[in-house]
Amino acid sequence: MLYPLKFEPIYKERIWGGKKLRNDYYRFCPEDIPVGESWKLSGIDGDLSVVTNGDLAGNNIQELIEIYMGDLVGEKVFDRFGLEFPVLVKLLDASDILSVQVHPDDELASERHGAYGKTEMWYVMEADEDSFIYLGFNKNLSREEYLRHHDDKTIQSVLKKYKVAKGDMFYLPAGTIHAIGSGILLTEIQQTSDITYRVYDWDRTDKKGKKRDLHTELAVDAINFDSREELYIKKSSEKNKSVEVVATEFFTVNLIEIDGEMERDYADLDSFVIYQCLEGELFIDTEGGMEYMMDAETVLLPAVFSSASIKGRGKFLEVYIKEE
Repeated sequence: MLYPLKFEPIYKERIWGGKKLRNDYYRFCPEDIPVGESWKLSGIDGDLSVVTNGDLAGNNIQELIEIYMGDLVGEKVFDRFGLEFPVLVKLLDASDILSVQVHPDDELASERHGAYGKTEMWYVMEADEDSFIYLGFNKNLSREEYLRHHDDKTIQSVLKKYKVAKGDMFYLPAGTIHAIGSGILLTEIQQTSDITYRVYDWDRTDKKGKKRDLHTELAVDAINFDSREELYIKKSSEKNKSVEVVATEFFTVNLIEIDGEMERDYADLDSFVIYQCLEGELFIDTEGGMEYMMDAETVLLPAVFSSASIKGRGKFLEVYIKEE
C-alpha cells in the first residue's frame, strides 16, 4: 500500500555554497565541503531520490513509478512523462553570488540535449539584510547589445536587481537570465532538468585556481531579451487557505499557511502532490497513513490519495501538475 513518502536529501558541492543548510536545518549535512544545494526530490538520472520511510525505504523514485505507475504520479502524468518524475525540488544555499546563467526551454533542450527545459519558481526562506538577486534585464536588449556587454564584462549593468527578503517569490520561465546573490537560502521548484548555460562567473576560480567554463554561444540562443515581464510574484499567504502563486503546464504551486487544521481534496486532480515545508511543524493525515513534516522537509503524496488533512502550524508549498 502506498503512503506519504520521504526521501534522502542529495547534497551538492558548489563553489558558492553556504552554511545556512548546515547550521539551521541539517545536523548531518556534510561539513567538509561547501554545500550549495540539497536536492529534496529528484528524477534526474544519476541522482534519483531514494525513499527513507516505511516499507518502501531503499527504493528510488523511478523504481516506484515503474511499479505503481499512475497510482503514484497520476494516470495522465504517467502517460505524459513515463518513468521520469517531472518535478525537481531543491534548496539552494548561497554564501557567494552564483554565476549569471540561463536555462533553455523545452524545444531547445530537446533539440540539443534530448531533455526537458528548465522553468523554475523560487521561494526565499532566508536572506541577509543586503541580499539581492538579478532576474531578467532592466531594459530590452538586442542580441548584439547583449554580446557587447558580455564581452566587456558589464553584463550586471543591464540586469534587473531585486532586493530580497524572507517570503519573496519569483517565477523564472525558461530563457530568463538570472543570478542568486549571497546570503540567500531558497526553495526551488523546477522542471526535471539539469541544463544550465553559464554566462558570466565573476572571474572567480576554484580551489585549483581554474575558472569555470562559460557557455556563451549556447546561452545566447536560449535567452529571452524582452525585459517587460514582471517575475516577482506579488502574493502572500492567508491563514488556512490555499493561495495559487504559479500555474503553468510544467507545475502548479500553491502557498498554504496553516494554524490549526485544513482539509485538501485531491479526488479530481489525477496527479502526485508534493508538500515542501517552509517553516513550522505539520502532521499530514491520509488514507495511506500519517506523516510528520517540519522546516525544509519534503513529502510526496501519491496520486491515488483522494484527500489529506494537515494539522499544526506552519507554511508549505503544495506542488502538482494539472491537466493541460
